[in-house]
Amino acid sequence: MLSKIKNYITGNTGILIRLDDIAENMNWDLMEKSELLFEKYAIKPVLGVIPKNKDNQLLSYPKKNDFWQQVRNWRDKGWKIAMHGYTHVYDKICKNDDYFNYGGGSEFFGHSRETQTLRIKNGLKKFDDEKIKIRIFYAPNHTYDKNTFIALKNCGINEIIDGYGLMPYTENDIKFIPQLFHNVFALPFGIQSTSIHLNYWNQKDFDNFEEFIKKNSNKIISYDQALEKINNNFFYKFINILSKKILRFKRIIIRKRWTKHLQDPN
Repeated sequence: MLSKIKNYITGNTGILIRLDDIAENMNWDLMEKSELLFEKYAIKPVLGVIPKNKDNQLLSYPKKNDFWQQVRNWRDKGWKIAMHGYTHVYDKICKNDDYFNYGGGSEFFGHSRETQTLRIKNGLKKFDDEKIKIRIFYAPNHTYDKNTFIALKNCGINEIIDGYGLMPYTENDIKFIPQLFHNVFALPFGIQSTSIHLNYWNQKDFDNFEEFIKKNSNKIISYDQALEKINNNFFYKFINILSKKILRFKRIIIRKRWTKHLQDPN
């Protein structure tokens, strides 16, 4: 009996490596080190590529002139390429009223369905021009509204790495793989995704990540393996609903505390 429980937990525990803010201008030193690390442990990450980066903070990094050839090289190695927004420029503010109650700046939330659809279509056209097929999306700063999901589906995308839950799930005809924590963290049960921002890391951050990979390499799974864990039976639905409520409440509290700190740092 105990061995069955152990096998069940092991079979339903995994970490998907998701990287954000992959663009022509980025921290290429840490990206190259990450690539060597992934190859060493046979990891196939998901790379969130910004198709038309206009983020001034990212533009301050060195530019890789053969960027799109590099993206194709990653794809040919079996790494998944996802669309991470369009320009990565926030032009709307949400006060925890976005779909996941994340709050903060957004590139999509609050815009009309037409505007969001146009941004997604323009992003997909850039990938298409570069001969890269896209099936996965995740928005900058995790901020969506219902129009975002409708626009994505109208553009042929129904897979998102974001949201709450301990297991991948289907909602509104979209497949979600949960992304729960900013820091790399291994849960004792469940399928989760990281959200790694190399552009804001220093060497110590990377060293900690390397140690994390070393300790948890047996738990790291591919995107397709994570997607295979979608199961809408009663047990999975129950634990996802429960974890959503807990994590949503926790995120709102953390955001309120942070906002209060910004207003009164003393």
